[in-house]
Amino acid sequence: MATLQEQFELAALEAKNLKKRPDNDTLLRMYGLYKQGSEGDVNGPSPGMFDFVASAKYQAWQKLEGTSRESAMKKYVDLVASLKD
Repeated sequence: MATLQEQFELAALEAKNLKKRPDNDTLLRMYGLYKQGSEGDVNGPSPGMFDFVASAKYQAWQKLEGTSRESAMKKYVDLVASLKD
């Protein structure tokens, strides 16, 4: 059985090759979970308010503040697996 870290890395590769592009809300959820799982709590300054894409990504990650890296990795793996079906 692969470790959680290995499953997480595999899910990140699989996410790039999904047959159907997820909707924007799901993509933001994936981004937030990936960042939380790989880096932990959000860090760095918030992007400028006119950079809408970067702001949305930052907020998606910021919503997960306090979530453990392991929990975020597991949720990311599960989310990507659900999108492969």
